[in-house]
Amino acid sequence: MAVDAMFPVLRFSDYFTRPSVEELVEREAADPGYCSRVPDFVVGRVRYGQVKFSGSTDVRGLDLNEIVKFGRHSVVVYRDEAGKPAVGHGLNKAAEVTLKLDLSTLPKPGLLVELLRCRAKKQGARFLSFNPVNGSWKFEVDHFSRFGLVDEEDDDVAMDEPAVRQPIAEARDPPSNGHELELSHSLPAHLGLDPAKMQEMRMALFPNDEEEEDMVDGFPSDHRHLSRERMNVDSPNTSGKGPRMRSPSPLHGSSQKFGRRYGVLARKEPHALLEYNVNSTELGASSHGILMSGKNKGFPVRMTKVEGFKLPAEQATPVAGKVYSNCIVDAALFMGRSFRVGWGPNGILLHSGSPVNTPGTGLSSVIHIEKVAGDKVVRDEQNKVKEELAELCFSDPMDLHKRLDREILETESDSFKLKLQKVVASRLVLPDICRSYIDIIERQLEISDLSMSSRVLLMHQVTVWELIRVLFSEREAGNQLEFCGDEDQEGMILDKKEGSVNIDPEALPLVRRADFSNWLQDSVCHRVQGEVGSLSDARYLEHIVLHLTGRQLDTATEIAASKGDVRLAVLLSQAGGSMLNRSDVAQQLDLWKINGLDFDYIEEDRLKIYELLTGNIQGALLDSPIDWKRYLGLIMWYQLSPDTSLDIIIRCYHQLLGEGKVPNPVPVYIDEGPLEEALQWSPGDRFDISFYLMLLHANQDEKFGLLKTMFSAFSSSYDPMDYHMIWHQRSILEAIGAFSTNDLHVLDLSFVHQLLCLGKCHWAIYVILHMPHLDDAPYIHEKLIREILSQYCEIWSKDGAQRQYIAELGIPAEWIHEALALYQEYYGDRQGALGNYIQCGNWKKAHTIFMTSVAHSLFLSSKHQEIFDITSALENHKSEIADWDVGAAIYIDYFNIKNCMQEESTMDDDSDPLESKNELCKSFFDRLNDSLGIWGSKLPIEASDVYMK
Repeated sequence: MAVDAMFPVLRFSDYFTRPSVEELVEREAADPGYCSRVPDFVVGRVRYGQVKFSGSTDVRGLDLNEIVKFGRHSVVVYRDEAGKPAVGHGLNKAAEVTLKLDLSTLPKPGLLVELLRCRAKKQGARFLSFNPVNGSWKFEVDHFSRFGLVDEEDDDVAMDEPAVRQPIAEARDPPSNGHELELSHSLPAHLGLDPAKMQEMRMALFPNDEEEEDMVDGFPSDHRHLSRERMNVDSPNTSGKGPRMRSPSPLHGSSQKFGRRYGVLARKEPHALLEYNVNSTELGASSHGILMSGKNKGFPVRMTKVEGFKLPAEQATPVAGKVYSNCIVDAALFMGRSFRVGWGPNGILLHSGSPVNTPGTGLSSVIHIEKVAGDKVVRDEQNKVKEELAELCFSDPMDLHKRLDREILETESDSFKLKLQKVVASRLVLPDICRSYIDIIERQLEISDLSMSSRVLLMHQVTVWELIRVLFSEREAGNQLEFCGDEDQEGMILDKKEGSVNIDPEALPLVRRADFSNWLQDSVCHRVQGEVGSLSDARYLEHIVLHLTGRQLDTATEIAASKGDVRLAVLLSQAGGSMLNRSDVAQQLDLWKINGLDFDYIEEDRLKIYELLTGNIQGALLDSPIDWKRYLGLIMWYQLSPDTSLDIIIRCYHQLLGEGKVPNPVPVYIDEGPLEEALQWSPGDRFDISFYLMLLHANQDEKFGLLKTMFSAFSSSYDPMDYHMIWHQRSILEAIGAFSTNDLHVLDLSFVHQLLCLGKCHWAIYVILHMPHLDDAPYIHEKLIREILSQYCEIWSKDGAQRQYIAELGIPAEWIHEALALYQEYYGDRQGALGNYIQCGNWKKAHTIFMTSVAHSLFLSSKHQEIFDITSALENHKSEIADWDVGAAIYIDYFNIKNCMQEESTMDDDSDPLESKNELCKSFFDRLNDSLGIWGSKLPIEASDVYMK
């Protein structure tokens, strides 16, 4: 055999093989026939990537530079199909491909991994890994062909589709569960079709089409090139027209070279892809079909089952209730690529993929109809809406908010005025406000059939309002303080006396600290009692440790005394007292250590108690899990001195949190549960709103940068759509001056959405009026209110109380009538729409409706007085109305001429010659003909009788 046929040929300096050509020569000499069975042969290009062929490979006589070509983000093996060997021979075999990607031109690594995984899967490749550091993308292929990742002229990586073949136009049977909907899809990989065959069919059906390229570096660009009409279902004989929308597969192409640069070449004429034959009375009947059509209609086509495209009449939502829908999927959704998500009224969501981080293909061949639940908070344990809960969660708190003092800011938009509102309150009355909100929540807790998770959240809301009172309320100087609670509750700060005492202003910070200590004890009491109840009575020292974590000193002392442990009882009675006592206990422990005392003879729990009494929190609870509130309390009660201010205590905990030495202040639904559904959460993602309130109090003199996170739904609830109590807490804190910001519009609009989902339009408008005025968006309030009035007109217009309250809020009557006019016009009440258009001052629209829909019916019904009243109202604004002279003025002139002739017929005055009357009538008829020429095409058939009369 010739030497050049014995070894592979490699001419380009930046290409390489492993083993190298030189090594192959040496190994062939040492082991004849080695080149016919090279194990794990590798061909690569520096900075582009490599291909490792699995198993033994025959490399004899291969011109590697002609067979394997690397480009940017791509590789081609056997571009020439005619010279490609059978699968398993030469280099047309299983291989591991590694491509070096230029990360500067691609999406972020998190998104890129999913994109690469999806693209590999759709072409039958198996994704192996992606290294975000060096940009290496690894995947496996079974063999190579001619379809690839296109970048530039010579840049395509080619792989065969899976060998499974299915008939081209066969539609899958719809699923039986009624929750998902399978479509016949144009994705070859998804259907198991040969992309080469599909490409040939496309070229046959659309021979004059230009190839669209909207791939940048092998990835789809953000441009969308869509025709105006995706689908037309107005007539059974109408075809929807739209451009091709290819699958977003990364591995596509044809055997021809792609010499075009990026960009889309415009077609001369768009061709129909889909033809919907739809019955006018029932969309999507199974007797009709969807068929491929195009410029070349001579090709045989096969009809698919349209039943697969009909959405089920009843679609269960993921959270509650039913969504009723019966419609046809549009062309964009059928083609898949351009459809992502669509919103309907009241939180209805239509999408064709899988939720983020949910296992699934994510292909757009599955349609989901879901409802984003804004009413979860008003549902009971059986997931049924309770009207009593709706009143207590929304109406009662809003009524309370409405009764508070407020400032009015009057803004002007065009000729309309809006009264923006802002609640103002003194910190002196804050306790009463908090108590009122707590009363409402406690009434909710009295309702039966509440789920356990709902009760946990409600009790947490009570503690949050109590914390707001503790942290931000004020007492007048010299006011009297009434003591309540246990003697051990910060009793060392102020001596307890019967009745009350006058408080010195300098002692007010210590009083707030005492109130905060009481709040902490109340907040953790149920946790302590629950853990104590699970222990055996014989383990009394462990009982004492748990009671100390909740500062239940009386109970801990009584337990020690009842067990005859008098010395321990004495120590416990002084816990958290003066720093001298703590120092004495610490010195005793140190002395024992110096003298070599064997601590194995002392109970472990007794040593924990001693460590706690010295203030060594970390040493005492090293192996004991404890919630963040109790840990904060331990630092406050046993580690820091009794006169440490509350601000310093909170900042100390925050500092330790940053160092990872204390528990994360996790939200209550994670800390206590139970949760109705699993949540993805990692430490530090979010804190409980109670901790944010503490940080806000500790940063009163500084700008607080955590307001958005603090007032997010997840800080107090596992329901991301529930803002009903957070909005009130934000409003009250802002009213007392705890902070000031114009950057919480997300909170406002989220609460507005929740109210609208529950049909409480008047309260939604009330919330919008409390949004701050923004100089860079001065008309945002007008826009939002008018949108609500228009979109939810059916709800508020039929509820007299809502309509009255909207008017009481000072909403311009013109906006209300405009929304009513649009609603009535949509539902065919033309006369009602006419009256409301007149009321809102839309004279042009009122004139059009009068001429095209109302005037002829009133005239034929001989309701001339009504016609006269309407035309008289319009005449006062005729300068604003186009075609007035040949419009409503015709009716005014008709009545004037008629009255004039009737008056003359009753008089015997012949002073006015007949010629003048004829001239007047002739002028009127000429204008009538002009009017018919302008309005005739817009009039119904019966309206012609008016002109004939």
